[in-house]
Amino acid sequence: MITDAAITSLFACWDSIDALYGSFDETDWATPSLCPDWDARQVLVHLASIETMLAGKGARSFAESLPFGEALAAASELEALGPEALLARWHDITATRRAELGAMTAEDLAHPSATPVGPGTYGRFMAIRVFDCWVHEHDVRVPLGRPGHDSGPAAEMAIDEIAGSLGYIVGKKIGFTDGQSITFDLVGPVTRTMHVAVDGRAAIVDELDDPTVTLHTDSTTFALLACGRIDPQGPIDDGTVTWTGDGELGDRAARSLRFTM
Repeated sequence: MITDAAITSLFACWDSIDALYGSFDETDWATPSLCPDWDARQVLVHLASIETMLAGKGARSFAESLPFGEALAAASELEALGPEALLARWHDITATRRAELGAMTAEDLAHPSATPVGPGTYGRFMAIRVFDCWVHEHDVRVPLGRPGHDSGPAAEMAIDEIAGSLGYIVGKKIGFTDGQSITFDLVGPVTRTMHVAVDGRAAIVDELDDPTVTLHTDSTTFALLACGRIDPQGPIDDGTVTWTGDGELGDRAARSLRFTM
């Protein structure tokens, strides 16, 4: 079940974030992240503020809306903490959340809930939390030059989240038209082959015999481009992103993957 996978993957994200921030020196905390206007410390403030918003409320508390005002209030408090105290608070709040999530039933996770992308279930909300945590972790890892957590269930789930928007990305952001198609060839660490064709509207299809364009890259670069975290010119110039087929459309696709920030 996606709900079970989401909880396991969320815990894996927190474990990886714990290890990353636990290795920091004073300079690391102040390193600008890939998320505009946030350094590494402020990324952890954000992550901790969302979990603070969720803590103690249960899966049935968000059927109508998400109390983002509470997250903003928590962030304001957390912002005043020094690195050591902030990391301790992060450990405390995730320990609370681990206990709460670990005690939830399948019925709890299937309960209707607001999510950042519209109505869903609490389990779906937690899958989005995986995506958010995994991307923000890489917001910090990349500038620090500390690769890690590029594979595994959480990385797979993050790519799943992007895959669900590929029709929109190809049809609206890249601007493919009727009869055009694209294959996304992710060569690893998450290995995927994803196909989108335009027939009235852009949609994922099971296979393509002769796509107009095939875009080749690694899964982490793909995710960072889709999330608007990096300038496409860099991975195009160094060959991390390449394409075959229609050259103009391939270039446009490589530069137009961003669908969220």
